Amino acid sequence: MSTEENKALIRRFYEEISKGNLAVLDELVAVDQVENSPFVPGQSPGRQGTLELFTMITTAFPDLCFTAEDMVAEGDKVTVRGTMSGTHKGEFMGLAATDKQVAVGMIEILRIAGGKIVEHWNVVDRLGMMQQLGVVPPQ
Repeated sequence: MSTEENKALIRRFYEEISKGNLAVLDELVAVDQVENSPFVPGQSPGRQGTLELFTMITTAFPDLCFTAEDMVAEGDKVTVRGTMSGTHKGEFMGLAATDKQVAVGMIEILRIAGGKIVEHWNVVDRLGMMQQLGVVPPQ
């Protein structure tokens, strides 16, 4: 796939997840995807772990939205600087709903092969998220 096709795949991934369409994972994520930056300790490997993660996040933040601010592609990798935002309406990692809105910065690198995401790395501002949810006091 070309770099433009790879970027289009990631845009579609973000759009569908933002709509709550987790079925798109079957189409766009390899069964044996390698997760180099698990969001939660003990996250299951492969597509199953990605499904479990997005099920947890979209349940906690039903209006979840992923926005790609910048996207750069080279070879089989796409790098995204973006934002994950939503309103905390359900339990999230043991925290009851707060009705607070969050906007969290993230940087992701996704490797694509055969039209699927096969490897993923990310850095997410988890501290900022916990501060916005009121779990950790702002600095």
